[in-house]
Formats: sequence, structure tokens, C-alpha cells
Amino acid sequence: MDPRELSSAPLTHDRSYLGPPGSGRKPPECHHQRRRKDWSCSLVAVSLVGALGSSFLYGYNLSVVNAPTPYIKAFYNESWERRHGHPIDPDTLTLLWSVTVSIFAIGGLVGTLIAKKIGKFLGRKNTLLVNNGFAISAALLMAFALQAEAFEMLIVGRFIMGVDGGISLSVLPMYLNEISPKEIRGSLGQVTAIFICIGVFTGQLLGLPELLGKESTWPYLFGVIMVPAFIQLVSLPFLPESPRYLLLEKHDEARAMKAFQTFLGKADVSQEMQEALAESRVQRNVHLLSVLELLRAPFLRWQVITVVVTMACYQLCGLNAIWFYTNSIFGKAGIPQEKTPYVTLSTGGVETLASIFSGLVIERLGRRPLLIGGFGLMAVFFGALTVTLVLQDHAAWIPYLSIVCILAVIAAFCSGPGGIPFILTGEFFQQSQRPAAFIMAGTVNWLSNFAVGLLFPFIQRSLDTYCFLVFAAICVIGALYFYFVLPETKNRTHAEISQEFAKRNKASPPEETGDTAVAEKANGGPGPDSSSTLDNGVKDRAV
Repeated sequence: MDPRELSSAPLTHDRSYLGPPGSGRKPPECHHQRRRKDWSCSLVAVSLVGALGSSFLYGYNLSVVNAPTPYIKAFYNESWERRHGHPIDPDTLTLLWSVTVSIFAIGGLVGTLIAKKIGKFLGRKNTLLVNNGFAISAALLMAFALQAEAFEMLIVGRFIMGVDGGISLSVLPMYLNEISPKEIRGSLGQVTAIFICIGVFTGQLLGLPELLGKESTWPYLFGVIMVPAFIQLVSLPFLPESPRYLLLEKHDEARAMKAFQTFLGKADVSQEMQEALAESRVQRNVHLLSVLELLRAPFLRWQVITVVVTMACYQLCGLNAIWFYTNSIFGKAGIPQEKTPYVTLSTGGVETLASIFSGLVIERLGRRPLLIGGFGLMAVFFGALTVTLVLQDHAAWIPYLSIVCILAVIAAFCSGPGGIPFILTGEFFQQSQRPAAFIMAGTVNWLSNFAVGLLFPFIQRSLDTYCFLVFAAICVIGALYFYFVLPETKNRTHAEISQEFAKRNKASPPEETGDTAVAEKANGGPGPDSSSTLDNGVKDRAV
């Protein structure tokens, strides 16, 4: 249970907030004032710097290979002919290019699997710092591959960049979840998705022929990766580690107090420390769960299933498949081939705007409506896109409707499904469960990503323009699952979310009694003595 979540509970609903007479506690502030104060300068700085060197690079590497594709293939062919004395076989070239693109996902899976071991010893912040070493080394390999006449350097660099992405998407959402007050946890978590979209847009922008997307400069597209990594490397050391990690895993009260003061933007954090120490007593005899223990825990069954479904739908909903059709659809709409990269920028722009919109409204609308509505609208627009693709030769204006459908699918995805899966993974699980949960979620994410890249060409060949109906069906299944299973997690503590799932799991977490005692004590309730009750409730157990 997050100790700061007790301190930041909705004031208008907590009748015990004022405390006994003479307690010196201030009257409730309005919601707008509370929300504004929650955004301290340190929270803003750590979210921007953390996302710039992490999720931004993930998004950038998703799109950066598109513009220089013909030049990279020509480089592969020239390198092959120089070594073997004859041009490369077309099938071999296709295989090499497929490996270049898909190995990013393999690296991501490796990064996800090692993130827990690194994070256990280094913490959230230091893991992100060390991760910049992967980004910088990958950038150097890819940027100098042409000069070294070794295409293997580009492939290895893509793999290392995937490792960087796997670690980033496991550690950054966890870090942001642990440092944010409950009232802005969703908005702060959406920073991950926003910077993924900004990274995609930046990759498309720098890939224009006027910038770096030409034969003489395409290696610099990969060298650019060093800039955000370097910015994070020199900025993040001045910001604190997660206070929850310091207190619950390192038992360092002094540094945890300083971290609370920095992130909350106030000197008096005695209440937050008291609540966190209560949770520390709960966690004292608890070890970090392994993935296998997480999967076996009956009181976490539906949380695990929901995260697996969410991350699978995140990758299998068909957004990646959109990019395979974009150029051909733009061409059929009468857009000249040389103008296509500029029109493609509109997709990145829509992604960014929709993700920012989601970040602004997520604390008002909640996670559940955005997920259900996002997948539902994607299914509708996928159906419309299928109709326009089938009828595109019947009228000159129909291909333009296809473009509108593509932009609508992208907007629907980024308005909810594009970022909320990472938020839910942090909200469903408590401190000792969270690293294993992010490993599991990341594994599903990267395997699904790899499956789409591997299977989509066969689906496209078999179903042609009807292939988007497969993704529409996945979106419908996802929307229905979330409608019937997913509880709203907005403005709720980890204990409240666990209790909501306990009804469906038909099993309560072993620390439930302890959490209740902590909550009652923090809110002025009677509650038993936490140090004895909580320790006895969880001693020698895995949470």
C-alpha cells in the first residue's frame, strides 16, 4: 500500500481530515488548488527528463527506420557485393532487413527480463542512468556502420537499442507511479505515452529529405539517439530516488524523507513519513515476488489476467499494421510519392495531440472509460477503413476517407489504450509485487510486438484489405473484457484496488488486515497497533 496515497486522499470525503481540536491541521482546500500543488517542480522535472531519455527513445526507434529504408538496403547490398563479389540475393536481403527491424523487439524482451535484477540493486533512478550506456553504445554502432562498411553493426545496434527500450518501459512507469501523489498518478503516468508519440513524430520529422533522410546523412538519424540519452545522463543525478524504494527496499529513512520533501515540494513531510513507516513495518519480512510466485498467487489472479489482456491488446490491436498500408493509401488518394513523408507527419502529429489530450482528461474521466472507449472506437474505424479500402476504386474521393479512418484509428488508440496499460500495471500491484509485474507485462508486450511483425505479412496476404477486421475483432474483445472485469482505479489506493479484485479472486491478500490498520491509523481511526499486528500478518510471507 502506497503511504503517500493515504496522505493525498480526497479531502472532501475524509471527515477525519481536520483531526481533533487543536491538532493544527488545515481546512480542506479546493480540488483545483490541491491538483496544482501536487505538481511540484521536481515531479515535472523528473517526468520530463526521465521520459526524454527513455520512452522518447523507444518511440523514436519505432519510426526512425522507415525513411532511410531504401538507403539501408542499398548499403546492405554494397557491403555484401564488396565481400562476396556478387550482389545479394533478394530473399537474403529481405531476411536481413526483417532481422534488422524485428530484432528491436527481441532486445526489448531481453531488457525486460534483466530490468528487475538491475533495479533491485541500483534502484529506479540509477537503473535509468545506467540504461543510457546501452543507448549511447547503440547509437555509436549504428551511426558508424556505414563508415565501417559493416551492416552487422546496424543490426547489433538495433538489438542493444531494444534492450534499452525494454528496461525503460519497465522502470520508468514504475518510477513515476511510486513518486506521484494519488490525485495525479494517471496524468503523470501518461507522460510515458506522450513521449513515445513525440519520439515517433521526431523520427518522422528528422527522416524528411531536407533534414537527415537522404543517402549521405541517414547514419546521423541513429546518432541523434545520443542527445536525449546524454541529457538524461547529466540531469537525472540531481533528482531523488523513489522514496518508496529507499524506505521499503533500502530502509533508508533519512534519504526517503529528503526525497519526499523534494517531490512533494514542502518541508514538513512527517505525516507522509509516518504512513510510509507503517508500510515499512508491513514489508519488513516480505521478499520481492518472482514472476512464478506472482502467477501462482490466488489473490492476484485477476490482476495478472487483466495486465496480460491489456498489454496483448495494446500490441495486437493493429496500430502497427496501419503503417504497412499508409503509403499505399496515400498514393491511391493521389498524393505524389515524394510528398508522402510530409503527409505521414500528420499521423505522428495526431498521435502526439491525442496522447496529450488523454493526459489532460484521465484524472477526470478515469482509466476505464478511456480504455473501453478507445478500443471501441478503434473497432468502429477499422470497420470503416475496411469498407473504404474495398470501395476505393469506385470513386475518387473514397481514398480520402481511408486517410481520415487511419487518423481516427490512431487518435482513438492514443487517447487511452496507448498509455493506460503502463499505468494499470503500476496501480494493480504493491511494492514487492511491482517489479515482477512489470517483467510479466513487458514480456507480453514485446512478444506480442514480435508476433505482429512476424504474422501480419501472412494475414495481409491471406485476407488483403479485410485483414483489419481481425484487429477490429481484437479491439471488440478487449473493450468487452474491460467493461465486465476492469474496476476504475482513478484516485484509489493500492489497498482499495486490491479489495476490489478480491471479490473476483475470491481470495484476500495476506496483508489486507495490516493495510486496514495502517489506513485507520493514518486517518485518525482506532486501529490496532501497527507494528505488532502488521508484522504478525505477513511474517515470512510473499506479498
